[in-house]
Amino acid sequence: MTRVIFALLISIIFVSASAQDVAQWRGPNRDGIYTETGLLKKWPDGGPKLLWHFDELGDGHTSAAVTATGIYTSGMVNGSGFVYAFDLSGKLLWKKEYGKEWAENWNGTRSTPLVIGDKLYVLSSYWKVVCMNTSNGQTVWSADLQKDYGAKNNEWGIAENFLFDGNVLYCTPGGSGASMVALDRNSGKVVWKSKANGNKSAYCSPLMIKVKDKKIIVTMMENAVCGFDAATGQQLWKYEHINDTGVHPNIPAYINGYLYCTSGYGKGGEMLKLSDDGSSVTEVWKTKDVDSRTGGVVVMNGRIYGSGDRNKKMFCLDWQTGKMIFSSKEMAPATLIADEGLLYIYSESGKVFLVEPKADGFNILSSFAVPFGANPHWAHLVIKDKKLYVRHGTSLMVYDIAAK
Repeated sequence: MTRVIFALLISIIFVSASAQDVAQWRGPNRDGIYTETGLLKKWPDGGPKLLWHFDELGDGHTSAAVTATGIYTSGMVNGSGFVYAFDLSGKLLWKKEYGKEWAENWNGTRSTPLVIGDKLYVLSSYWKVVCMNTSNGQTVWSADLQKDYGAKNNEWGIAENFLFDGNVLYCTPGGSGASMVALDRNSGKVVWKSKANGNKSAYCSPLMIKVKDKKIIVTMMENAVCGFDAATGQQLWKYEHINDTGVHPNIPAYINGYLYCTSGYGKGGEMLKLSDDGSSVTEVWKTKDVDSRTGGVVVMNGRIYGSGDRNKKMFCLDWQTGKMIFSSKEMAPATLIADEGLLYIYSESGKVFLVEPKADGFNILSSFAVPFGANPHWAHLVIKDKKLYVRHGTSLMVYDIAAK
C-alpha cells in the first residue's frame, strides 16, 4: 500500500510539473510557429478588432509573454526597467522595478520575460537576472552575470531571451569567467559554467536541440555558431560566423540534424549538418540572401521564410539547397511568425500583414497599420487564445483574430 501511495504521489507531482503554464519568446518551440486553430484567414478592412491597448509601458522592444491567466512584458521609465503584469482583459495588476535599463541608443528593454508557472525571469540589458513571483512581482532571487562571470556588455545592450529545460535556466554571458552558464531556476544557484571561449555574447537567444540521447545548446556568439553539451556545459564545436558588427540576434532553426543560422548587415547564413553524435558540424550550403538583422525566420514545408536587412526583401529559400525560390520588395525589413500555415509579418514600416505563402510568391491576404506606440517596430508578434499581441515601443495592442 505504501508503495502504491508513493507511486501515486510521484505521478501527481510529475503531471503537475509537466502541465505548468509556460510563455517564452518566439512561441512554444522558440521557432516562431504558433499552434492556435480557428483563426481568421482574412481580416476586416482596417484590421482585426482591437480589444484593448495600454500606452504607458515606457521604452522597449520586448514582446508579450502570455499565459492562460496573465500577460507580462517590460519597459523602461526614467532609466529603470519595469515588469508589467496584466490580466487577460488588459487591467494592470502590478508593476515592479528590476534595475537599470538601456538608455544609450535605441532606448528601452530588450529581453522578453520568460514565465514558467508561478515564476517569471527577466534579463536586463546590463546582465542582471531577476526571478519574480508572477502573483505580485516580488523578487525570489537575482544574479549579476557581469560581476559573477565577467560578462561584457556590447554596443546595443544585452538582448538574450532565456532558454530553460526543466528546472535549469541557460544564459550566455560570453565573459572571462564563462561563455555559458546554467542556473537552477528556483534558487539561482550555479548548475554548471562553461569555459570561456573568447567570444562575447552577440544578442542571440539559445536553442536546445536533441541528437540521439544528447541535448545540445546552440547559440551564435560574436564570431561563431557554438554548440554546448546541455548536461555539462562543455563546448562541443564551433563554426566561424562573422559579420561587421558581431551582431547575431536570430535564433537558429533546427530540423532533423540540420541547423540553419543567419544574421544581418549583409552576412546571410549557412546550413550546417550535425554529426550522428552531435560532436561536430559540417557546412552544407551558404547564401547571403536572408540577412535578417532582428526578424528571425520561420521554416515550413521545406522552405525558409525570412527578411533581408541590407537585402531589403522578404525571401523564400529551399531548406535543402539554400536556393532562392522567390522574393518580394514589399514588407521588408520585418519580423515574422506563423500559425495555421499563414505568415504574420510585422514590418518596420509599422504595418502588420497576414500572408499566404504560395508556391511562387507571397499572397498578401490582409494588412493594417499599427495605431499606437512610438519608436522602431522591432518587437516580435505573439498569438495566444486567438488573440494577436502587437508591441510598438510604449504601447501593447491586443487584437481578436478568432474566426467567427
